[in-house]
Amino acid sequence: MIPAAFDYKVAESVEHAISLLTEHGDEAKLLAGGHSLIPMMRFRLATPGVLVDVGRLDDLRYIRRSNGTVAIGALTRHSELEHSAELAQACPMLSSVAALVGDPAVRHRGTLGGTIAHADPASDLPAAVLALGATIVAQGPSGRREIAATDFFTGYFESVLADDEMITEVRVPATGGGWNYQKFNRRAQDWAIVGVAVADGGAGVSLVNMGSTPLRASGVEAALASGASAADAAAVAAEGLEPPTDLNADSDYRSHLAQVLTQRALNAAGVA
Repeated sequence: MIPAAFDYKVAESVEHAISLLTEHGDEAKLLAGGHSLIPMMRFRLATPGVLVDVGRLDDLRYIRRSNGTVAIGALTRHSELEHSAELAQACPMLSSVAALVGDPAVRHRGTLGGTIAHADPASDLPAAVLALGATIVAQGPSGRREIAATDFFTGYFESVLADDEMITEVRVPATGGGWNYQKFNRRAQDWAIVGVAVADGGAGVSLVNMGSTPLRASGVEAALASGASAADAAAVAAEGLEPPTDLNADSDYRSHLAQVLTQRALNAAGVA
């Protein structure tokens, strides 16, 4: 299908992008890699009146390690996360998960900030930053604010970002504990039917495609903190959740997968 008509603006700086967002309000959408937004526009699931292209803001493309934290510019591409030697050393789970996103064409255009702002519950990287306890830095007309990843996602494709804000940076702790990411899908390049991210030896556990947002598996985390085994903790992975039913899987199947994949991820992360 052909997208609805829209105006196209190229942002020359973060401040320029924010001024355009402020000017056009909820009619405007940021365009970075475009691999999420453009397909939605083609199916007219999204009909922005103005596209603000931030893809040329190279000052938002970086990976910097300092004082136990890795700061990543919002426009850093998945392929850059995948191949960064510094990130592989400081936060290997994020580098590994980035390598599983889509295909090479997607990874060479998609950006970390874009996929987080898109807030797709079936997406890999939002779950990874949740498990890692990341901080998301957003900038708007009133300045910058730091948002805990646990507070960022509010609903299906929804977040706490205001219409006149954009993500500028994602900060993750340099990890020392065991980690693992399990992704179950029909084909190698598909979205996860269910995914599980385990960070810091089980201190952070998150789930993919098990609700309307990326989710922390709080029941699993609490069970592990109280001394439960990996098997016992995994048994409560889907407790209190309402997994979606679609052409790939029904709710019960997803609940079962969450338990199986959580135990696998915990075991691979070194949790017995």
